Amino acid sequence: MSKFSTEQEKFWAGEFGDDYISRNRGENLIASNTVIFARLFQRIQKIESIIEFGANIGMNIHAIGNLLPKAYLSAVEINAVAVEHLKKIPDLNIYHQSILEFESERHYDLVFTKGVLIHIDPNELQNVYERMYKSSKRYIAMVEYHSPSPVELDYRGHKEKLFKRDFAGELWEKYPDLTLLDYGFFYGRDPRHGQEDVNWFLFEKK
Repeated sequence: MSKFSTEQEKFWAGEFGDDYISRNRGENLIASNTVIFARLFQRIQKIESIIEFGANIGMNIHAIGNLLPKAYLSAVEINAVAVEHLKKIPDLNIYHQSILEFESERHYDLVFTKGVLIHIDPNELQNVYERMYKSSKRYIAMVEYHSPSPVELDYRGHKEKLFKRDFAGELWEKYPDLTLLDYGFFYGRDPRHGQEDVNWFLFEKK
């Protein structure tokens, strides 16, 4: 892996990224993710290939596997410890590298992020949007914190590591050929998914 160009990459590839793994794992998380993706997939026609940008140890991949056991699944992940966990998932195609450098070898029916764009250097978001768009054959999905205007928040005592903004709107402005199929909100106090408040957006390439 080449030298990282942003502080955020170094942050997630290092010790903090290692510690994140222990806080975000388990069957309950997989179950709640399954509820989330089942909702999102209601608006998607048959898909055979999916790639996640920023997969960590595969909590989303496991959930998708529950719903689409025959799909060809790939993951991009920067953290070496997380990659070792991903290697335990059968038939998962893994790219151990930064999203900012990822070059797709194929086009996927669905490209998605979940809780990842919020941790990207804002100056690199246009780069990430381009890589997502180019990797997608048909659908692009985002499950992220949303804010109408850009906001930086403290993240466990760290500065410049958590950002909220209109990620979907920025993607749409960059690629107006996309069609917004659906969007929604997952409420953090809903016991069916038991995660923080997040918005989701689903686009289709025409």
